[in-house]
Amino acid sequence: MQAIQIQVPAMSGVSEFDARVILAGELYERGKLSLGHAANVAGLSKRAFIEVMGKYGFSVFSPSFEDFKLDLENAWKQ
Repeated sequence: MQAIQIQVPAMSGVSEFDARVILAGELYERGKLSLGHAANVAGLSKRAFIEVMGKYGFSVFSPSFEDFKLDLENAWKQ
């Protein structure tokens, strides 16, 4: 796991949680992270991450349908 530190002005109103979800959602949509890894970056379970994604304007549908299908199959195994 790689740690990244980012400083955001307090006046922006962006919380650490917001930043995590935005980063995770963007990386997921770009195909850089699987759904599980993106949920981990956000600090959420897969189910909670899926629920939160829409609130932040991200689509749960992966750029690759095969990746999305594998994510769903893996989610049911847990």
